[in-house]
Amino acid sequence: MVEKVAADVVESVGEKFTLELLDKAVAGMGGQSRSGQHEMARQVTRAIESGEHLLVQAGTGTGKSLAYLIPLIAHSMDSDKPTLVSTATLALQTQIVGRDLPRLLETISPALERPVNVALVKGRANYVCLQKLEGGFPSEEPSEGQLFSLGEDTSVPHFAAAVGGPSSQLGKEVVRLREWAEKTATGDRDELMPGVTDRAWRQVSVTSMECLGAQKCPLAEECFSEQARARAAEADVVVTNHAMLAVSAFEGLAVLPEYDVVVVDEAHELQDRVTGAVTGQLSVAMVHAAASSARKHTAITVDALNAAADRLDMAIAGVPNGLLPNGLNDEQLDCLDQLRDATRAALSDSKTDSSNAVDGGRQLARSRLMLILELCERMLAAKENREVVWFSRNSTFDPQQGYSHPDETAPALINIAPLSVAGRLREGLFAGHTVVLTSATLAIGSAFEPAAGGLGLIGDGAPSWTGLDVGSPFDYPKQGVLYVAKHLPKPGRGTSPEALDELEDLIRASGGGALCLFSSRRAAEEAADAMRPRLDVDILCQGESTMAALVKQFADEPDTCLFGTMSLWQGVDVPGGSCRLVVIDRIPFPRPDDPLMTARSRAVAQSGGNGFMAVSATHAAIRLAQGAGRLIRSTGDKGVVAVLDSRLSTERYGGFLRAALPPFWATTDRNVVRGVLERLGAKKT
Repeated sequence: MVEKVAADVVESVGEKFTLELLDKAVAGMGGQSRSGQHEMARQVTRAIESGEHLLVQAGTGTGKSLAYLIPLIAHSMDSDKPTLVSTATLALQTQIVGRDLPRLLETISPALERPVNVALVKGRANYVCLQKLEGGFPSEEPSEGQLFSLGEDTSVPHFAAAVGGPSSQLGKEVVRLREWAEKTATGDRDELMPGVTDRAWRQVSVTSMECLGAQKCPLAEECFSEQARARAAEADVVVTNHAMLAVSAFEGLAVLPEYDVVVVDEAHELQDRVTGAVTGQLSVAMVHAAASSARKHTAITVDALNAAADRLDMAIAGVPNGLLPNGLNDEQLDCLDQLRDATRAALSDSKTDSSNAVDGGRQLARSRLMLILELCERMLAAKENREVVWFSRNSTFDPQQGYSHPDETAPALINIAPLSVAGRLREGLFAGHTVVLTSATLAIGSAFEPAAGGLGLIGDGAPSWTGLDVGSPFDYPKQGVLYVAKHLPKPGRGTSPEALDELEDLIRASGGGALCLFSSRRAAEEAADAMRPRLDVDILCQGESTMAALVKQFADEPDTCLFGTMSLWQGVDVPGGSCRLVVIDRIPFPRPDDPLMTARSRAVAQSGGNGFMAVSATHAAIRLAQGAGRLIRSTGDKGVVAVLDSRLSTERYGGFLRAALPPFWATTDRNVVRGVLERLGAKKT
């Protein structure tokens, strides 16, 4: 239940100390004190002292990082456990560890009773494995379709130019990795500049399931991953990510030190990131690869395993992609049961003995078998555990069309994910910890319930929590305009000619300086191709260079436009005149064939709710707000958010979606907005 915070509550000693530190930090870092920042710091302190969970919506420009870091630091002075900060993106994790915390601690250290120890924790696969460098693991890598990610942290992908490529290039990368490994103090992949391809990185790293473990590995004392965990156990503040938080909450594994308080930044991403971290995928190719590895490295007989894989292959051959509302059929379940038994027998036959206790090949083979066994057991118990199962296929890149599409001739993949992560988060995260969740887009209107419900804070037995919106220092009605192109036809497949004409008209009026956000890579590329011959401004498109290079060029060149997809919706921070127009091609509803969203909508409807509003509309509202939030990044910014989807004005759910947006001045008059853009284009700096 949301409770309003009384303004006349007596300020505690902790609050007073926190606010003094905040004022000192803001002054020392050359910033400006803001009421919203003070209120957030005050309420985070109260949450820590009371143990009650807190949801905070803090708009862009609030300074929320300082507002939660200072209470955490103050608390860590007296706590015997570390405090945690969890982020969704690598960018924010790096910003906190590399910029925010060092600058903050430099400013406030004289006021603290002792130095503050900060540590960074990532998944094991993000660190160089010294044992693998020494030849302790076979030089193997899974081929396409084997899917051996083994539950590692995939929420922070490393995009490298990497598909294919000559082996000599791979060799050069591995040589550079080995040279770097001899010098690095952390073994952290993100410290390697320039980066390397995923294929090269796999030659020097292992997943948590492949790891020999501290008991067996002869290099355990020197292990970078173990050292990072040891530093975290002794730290005051530990920075990690949502995927690691998910592994800790769902699997009960000791991947994080014991903690009492955690701040979840970018909390609007938590449900999806947790779901992604615990989603499993099984293929026939994956079973055959595990059998081959087991035969090679453990010398066991794998006939039963291969036979079970072949039978499963026949049972799922030709099945269409999509959700299985009633789960797997009896034949498919029987095949999985046979596969489970064969995998269990292979694991029993391949048990480690004293003569091969440090055998990396055996460990690799057994880790693959254990993953298959776990997936079989999950899929066999999917109904009683309320997990969703669906079929999918890998996509094929069409060079003529320039985009990927599902390959219907490819082998089927069986996917499984929880229908809801709420219950497990309630047990694994909210029970026993004080949790502060914060984001610029956490509430829809003034309602925190949609976000709280998806995280397990609504319903019988849910813990108490408080919702707080500290607003933003920006004057949105004066700084920004929300334009909805109400006259355009309802979006269909692709971008309509009318929408392209509207896009051209808007960019022409503004003289460029447009960030154009599209629902798909194909839509972005087609729009960029259509606009380039029509306009006299440079148009960049996602995929043509690295994201950092594209954003830098966009920021440096006031008339350049940048077209892209969802990763730009949340990853661009360009204050000033270079971003004076944000165009959103359509409301970002989830795909209608998204199996998990479909299953969640049906579950809400079956319980008497509105599945569309609870799932699809809520998903769209948060992402729409993230996209619109790219426009105003400082108090001097002015601009227009243009939505080329008439449904935002014509459909009943439009009001619900608009409630999630900043309170821009709104219009549907194209002549008015054209005049605004022309004035902004003339004043660009």
